[in-house]
Amino acid sequence: MSFEPLLTAEETRRAEAAHEGPLEALMELAGTAVANVAERFPGRIAVVCGGGSNGGDGRACARVLQARGRDVVLVEGFGELGEPDLIIDALLGIGLKDSPREDVSRMIERINGAGKPVVSVDVPSGIDASTGEVSGAAVRATLTVTFGAAKVGLAIAPGRFHAGSVVVEKIGLEPAGHDHALVTASVLAEVPRKGAESTKYRAGTVLVVGGSPGLTGAPMLAALAAFRADAGYVEVAGPESLLPVFEARLLEAVKRPLPEDSSHRLFVRSAEAVLEAAERAQCVVLGPGLGRSEGTRDFVRILLENLPVTVVLDADALWELDPFERKAATVMTPHAGELARLLDTESAEIDAHRLESVRRAASRFGSVVLLKGADTLVAAPREGVLVAAYGRPSLASAGTGDVLAGTIAAFVAKGMEPRLAAAAGAVAHGLASRLVDRQPGLVAGDLLPAIQRALDGEGSELDPLAG
Repeated sequence: MSFEPLLTAEETRRAEAAHEGPLEALMELAGTAVANVAERFPGRIAVVCGGGSNGGDGRACARVLQARGRDVVLVEGFGELGEPDLIIDALLGIGLKDSPREDVSRMIERINGAGKPVVSVDVPSGIDASTGEVSGAAVRATLTVTFGAAKVGLAIAPGRFHAGSVVVEKIGLEPAGHDHALVTASVLAEVPRKGAESTKYRAGTVLVVGGSPGLTGAPMLAALAAFRADAGYVEVAGPESLLPVFEARLLEAVKRPLPEDSSHRLFVRSAEAVLEAAERAQCVVLGPGLGRSEGTRDFVRILLENLPVTVVLDADALWELDPFERKAATVMTPHAGELARLLDTESAEIDAHRLESVRRAASRFGSVVLLKGADTLVAAPREGVLVAAYGRPSLASAGTGDVLAGTIAAFVAKGMEPRLAAAAGAVAHGLASRLVDRQPGLVAGDLLPAIQRALDGEGSELDPLAG
């Protein structure tokens, strides 16, 4: 299954309402599921319960554990934790929308300060289950046991960083519909592969446009990634004076020299040659190493207005970008800082409201927008958000974004719909980071052969929410 549901609070309530049987029976099932996980931990257990249904799940868990002979203390009314070996957090559930009350916040801080493993029930207390936003104190769990399906707030940062590993227990709940989804490694089986009748042109043709003095590596990484992602033909178009660098370091790709300005950057007069080169391309990557100037900005605008194929907009092509109109599709791949400039806000605002921000950008630009991060988000106008959550911290390295752009472009060129190609590209990219497993010290080039391994099925058993 390529997609698993991510539920908002309202979607979870609909699933609970559709469940046959009393709420008390559902709480007993939930409490038992948490107790089964808690039994993996030795020693004394403190179960911290609030007053709502989440607290009801916690009290059911405490009863089950006590019946199994475990040393359990039930903490209600925000009493003392004592000295437990494990804390079960059943304070707040999916209904939270604002900051926790002051007394609840104090208990959350005590839980976080205890220095013990924490198992949260459904969502860590203080997390908005529908968005992943954190507006006050929030529990930092070692593990979260959630019910029916994962919640949006467990997959999207900053909630993702509070959830620890996520265990989904079905307990008889079936989603009654959902907007957002978690993308699994199975999506890579949907990438078209070369067959007996393939030629290099039928296997996917990609044009990479970029490069400027000091930034020649970016377009080369994008081109090599497109090849590793199984494209058949890749061409790199860059400033004429940089052609010797491309020729020396990039053997497999065709090179096309472009007119350049006095700073050896691409500018308006370069666009005609790009449009000619793009006549054979099925996807264009625009931006890696492009540099920033008034000329490059106008160059990007002209290409967006005139390129008849899908464009993957990356890096410097996003600089000072205004909304545009195109007949073909566009995939934008900003990180938080780039998206902040596109939305005229601050990076911290993007980080705090990632789901809202990526959806707003998709609507504003009428494009597929991929917001990079540990929880890479893929949004499109009037569509739910796809979450690709395989990435490792090692991806915080220069050039990895160029590899992602080239991978997405190859998938588009091979015939995938752009939104799906963006999600699949993010999964391949994230899995590659796990397969390389050289943290610290990963460099972008390490990902290239690992993308091939991911496409070949390696890592397909990995859980994207395993922490």
